Amino acid sequence: MAETVLGVIGGSGFYQMDGLEGVEQIELRTPFGNPSDLYYRGRIGGSTVVFLSRHGRGHRILPSEINYRANIHGLKQLGVQYLVSVSAAGSMREDLAPGDFIVPDQFIDHTFKRPMSFFGNGLVGHVSMADPVCAALGARLTQAGQAAGARIRQGGTYLSIEGPQFSTRAESLLYRAWNVDVISMTAVQEARLAREAEMCFAILALVTDYDCWHQSAKQVDIGDVIRVLNENVATARKAIGVLATDLNHHQPACACSRALEGTIVTDRNLIPRQTRTDLELIIGKYL
Repeated sequence: MAETVLGVIGGSGFYQMDGLEGVEQIELRTPFGNPSDLYYRGRIGGSTVVFLSRHGRGHRILPSEINYRANIHGLKQLGVQYLVSVSAAGSMREDLAPGDFIVPDQFIDHTFKRPMSFFGNGLVGHVSMADPVCAALGARLTQAGQAAGARIRQGGTYLSIEGPQFSTRAESLLYRAWNVDVISMTAVQEARLAREAEMCFAILALVTDYDCWHQSAKQVDIGDVIRVLNENVATARKAIGVLATDLNHHQPACACSRALEGTIVTDRNLIPRQTRTDLELIIGKYL
């Protein structure tokens, strides 16, 4: 069985997990520029775990400014097979309360400024995103959350907005009519690029507040969001530790590692040399 390498994108607190051993800092460059920060690699439960702070240390990078392609490419360089995106989110449902966790299995992308594919520059590929979350990894993540003591549910729809402002009340009521479960700003691009990088992907969303549709919410307050988030980070870290241990013993059976099969439609003889070079890590086995 191949060594398990679990990637986690989240806040800077995750590389301070209990039981994480031999932590090293790794600086990487990618064909798409610089990642958000250094990567932190260690071992827990027999698995290698790689962490990246998506907003950079000190939370310096806006959601629209994150170099998602560089972040995912760097994780691919480090051998990540399984990727968990840990994200704060607002609740769009009465029965999904602040402090709860959810592992969504669907996304609605309402962003408009961000590169969302490794393809381009003379190379065309069309990857299926019908089911954007690895069902096997999502189930294991939910079980890990339960073992960590989280109030957690599996399944639901994550709406990603551009930000950085929170929604207007009219927008929030409109999104409610779309029957979404949570609202946030970052995970959709990570899901898209992880699929193209042939990683198993799942998201652990930490519900920090009710969006402003809720009668108890006069407006979304970032102070309250951060307070609830900090209260739940320890549980999220514990869930990641449980998942890492589980994956070391039982790797899920899925087709994520073959997601690019049959998706490249460009004549191989016409793919520009630089594009081939830049994407060798991702598409090399299909050329």
